[in-house]
Amino acid sequence: MIPIWLAAGGWGFLASSALIIGALLGWFICFSPKSIAHVMAFGSGILVAALAFELVDEALAQAGIVWVAGGFMAGALVFSLINHRLNRPGVRHRKRSHIQQPATSNTGVAIAAGTLLDGIPESMAIGLLVAGGGKLSIATVAAIFISNIPEALSSTAGMHRAGRSGWFIVRLWGGIALLSGVFAVFGALFFGAAPPHIKALVTCIAAGGIFAMVIETMIPEAFAETHEMSGLMAALGFVAALALQAIDT
Repeated sequence: MIPIWLAAGGWGFLASSALIIGALLGWFICFSPKSIAHVMAFGSGILVAALAFELVDEALAQAGIVWVAGGFMAGALVFSLINHRLNRPGVRHRKRSHIQQPATSNTGVAIAAGTLLDGIPESMAIGLLVAGGGKLSIATVAAIFISNIPEALSSTAGMHRAGRSGWFIVRLWGGIALLSGVFAVFGALFFGAAPPHIKALVTCIAAGGIFAMVIETMIPEAFAETHEMSGLMAALGFVAALALQAIDT
């Protein structure tokens, strides 16, 4: 029997391993900014559906609306404040491929910090879901996995143009994937056995952080390149998440 915390770490790393896949795609294949934006819009839709029907719905079954709403708003507030502090050249458009990024160590660290900020609530949510029932829905893992691909793909393409080495990029995304697994373990160990209302609160903090990340980073970058089709692609992602949810149940 695999320990719950180890299973949570494995799922967290698996969902974040899409960063490595996206980095490889961005390094070896030249995708157009519009095609990357399409995938990002799709990922936005699938993430919104997953947090609404998996995370928030699960929290509502465990606690009242005050805990759920309070946690959700707290997560959104924390993400927005930290993201505001990180929003400087080289990080503000960390999901864009066509913007030239300066090849400095500070830029690499800033992009890593921004991406890790995006991934922390996702990983915490995975840890909580695994610890709560020992299983994780296909829809949640798929949503996080798919949304991570365009993020690494677009940022890698920009760093490649800026002259960053392949080894630097592998270490960057591999390290973030490992840290995501660690945060999933953290969520399982420290909150998995918490009272239902506390677990619901932490789950909604994660959900609020994911929602703010989608609105502040993913949708604007997708809209910038493909605003005519971004709504349709996001809707397609939302429906895909619903289909995965139906299959999983």
